[in-house]
Formats: sequence, structure tokens, C-alpha cells
Amino acid sequence: MNKETKKTQSLRLKIKRIKDKLVTLGDLRPGNLSEQYNVCGTPGCRCKAQPPQKHGPYNQLSWTRNRKSTTRFVRQNQLSKVRSQVRNYERLQALVDQLVDVSIELSDLELKIAKDKRPTSNDRSSGRTKRGDFQLIPAARTCHCSVSTHAHPRP
Repeated sequence: MNKETKKTQSLRLKIKRIKDKLVTLGDLRPGNLSEQYNVCGTPGCRCKAQPPQKHGPYNQLSWTRNRKSTTRFVRQNQLSKVRSQVRNYERLQALVDQLVDVSIELSDLELKIAKDKRPTSNDRSSGRTKRGDFQLIPAARTCHCSVSTHAHPRP
């Protein structure tokens, strides 16, 4: 088994492992979690004091999907579930990036192998040179067909 064949098998195995990981991800949710602190409009509230004691923290999830930005507040009792979904989505993106990188590498290698197997310029049956330009192949001087009703070019 040559080096290129081993490499293609190795890349195919990497792709399979990445796909196996994709299946196990679980629930997904894009976005970024942040803690927000607010100041209310009530006069004399602690958030207006010096130094201010703002209300919060409030957990906020923000994401953009289909060019639309969305923000939602996340309740404390759902925070661990949303964090897990966001982590899974980040893993998905990383795995897809790896999958694309390995797939490109495999495709490039397969194209190189196919190119190396192409006939050389000495093989006139291909009609192409090594660089891909067409060769001029002289036409046959006589026709060897059995049909006598069409005109044959004269030598």
C-alpha cells in the first residue's frame, strides 16, 4: 500500500470520527450568555445610591440567526441547560470546521492521485498533453468503413 493510499484512509477515518462526534452532541442553541445589571426608574431605590447597587444579575442570551438579532432573558433554573446547549453549539461549529478542513485535504489528495494516474503526453490515445492542451492527431487518409454511399476525402 503506497503512502498516498494510507493517507486517504487516514483522512477517511478522521472524517468518520468527526461524524461520530457530531451525532452525540445533544441539544444546540447558538448565542452568548451574559450577566446584566439594571438601574430602575424608582426614585430613592438602592440602584440610585452612591455607590449604586444595581438590580441583577440577569442572565441574558443573545444570538443572530438569518441576519436577525435576538436577545432573551434566561431564568436561573434554566441557566445550566442553556449553557450546555450553547457549549454543544460551539462544539458543533468546531467539529464542522474540522470536517471541512479534513474533507478539503482529502479532496486535494484524491485530485492529485487522479492527476498522477492520467496518461502522459506520450500516450496519444488521450488526445491531450500533460498540460491539458489538445494535441493535433493526424486524420486517417483512407476510410475503412463498409458504407460506400458517402463521399470519402481524397488523399
